[in-house]
Amino acid sequence: MPIAVRPFPRRVVLLALAGALGLLAGCDKAGGATADTAAAAAGNGSADTASTSPAVALPVATEEARDGDLILRVTTTGQVRSDALVPLRAEVPGTVAELRLRPGQQVAAGAVLVTFDAYPFDLAVREAQARADEAEQRFLESFVPESLVTGRGPTPDQRRALMNRAGVTAARLQLERARYELARATVRSPVAGVVQAVEVAVGEKLSAGQALATVVDTRHLRVEAQLLEHDLPLVRVGGEALVTTAGAPGRVVRGRVDALLPLVDSVARAGRAVVRLTGDGVLRPGMYADVKLEATRLPNRRLVPARAVIERDGRPLVFVVRDGRAQWTYIVPGRSNGVDTEVLPDSSSGEIPVKAGDPVIVDGHLTLTHDAPVRVAVPAARSRDRDRAP
Repeated sequence: MPIAVRPFPRRVVLLALAGALGLLAGCDKAGGATADTAAAAAGNGSADTASTSPAVALPVATEEARDGDLILRVTTTGQVRSDALVPLRAEVPGTVAELRLRPGQQVAAGAVLVTFDAYPFDLAVREAQARADEAEQRFLESFVPESLVTGRGPTPDQRRALMNRAGVTAARLQLERARYELARATVRSPVAGVVQAVEVAVGEKLSAGQALATVVDTRHLRVEAQLLEHDLPLVRVGGEALVTTAGAPGRVVRGRVDALLPLVDSVARAGRAVVRLTGDGVLRPGMYADVKLEATRLPNRRLVPARAVIERDGRPLVFVVRDGRAQWTYIVPGRSNGVDTEVLPDSSSGEIPVKAGDPVIVDGHLTLTHDAPVRVAVPAARSRDRDRAP
């Protein structure tokens, strides 16, 4: 008996198709989740790799520990003065013909600075020469005829009297003065230095004694530094002196104590030390200066820069760079002059923990930890103004 096939209702077919489409969408979502999970896993792996990478080396600056003399100093102030501040004046009256100087010009000793009109001085020399020749002629005429007759010349006393009577002596003096004034018509610098001021102009008529210019010796300088009574016995003649000024911060000029003046100011209760030094363009006469005078020299000490010494847990230490790492080293500091600090032997071992030549950190060490990796950016060369032994 044939079986009758009944078709599915249209509604059932539509529901079945919707279910199939939903299943496919679920598979896509599952695939996306799987991809996201893989990406996240990859990301976690990268983070783990970064966390295990080596630490970054911090840049620091170093200076070497050294053996040398520790110089303790007395700090004071003083004023810079020139050994030669020369006001030039006209020694003879005349008219300015030429100026070979200007303010601020560097001049050598003996250099021509001002010349006067030379004609009046040449004329005076020729006139004096003529008078001297006339006097010589009168002198010869006074004794030569008699000498030809007698065959004898005048005695020295007679010769002197005859020369005075003829006017030879006076004429020769006038000639010498005329030549002197001619030489003074050319004004030369008595010292090497710098022109401070020019007081005249070309064509100006000058009288004797009138100001021409001022030349300042800026190379040979001195500083007169005040010293309190209790510091006077500590300073010695010949000791080293370090001079700085506000006009050139960071620049230090070295000098020597040339003298300790005998008088003490009864009001300020202070004496004075004279420091001699050679100018190099940093110091100028008239400047006020800070002066450090050598008071005591402690020989053959192990020294580290004072700014390298810090404290951790109340104990002083320095960081020494070894194999690219900052290793703190406890020290027993001795005396310091503000630039160098003495390192004393350890009380237990008797040895100094820092060796000469060890690179100690002077910059970038305040927040370092022990054994931290570091990179010496630029070794800090000891500048010439350090208080180190010569």
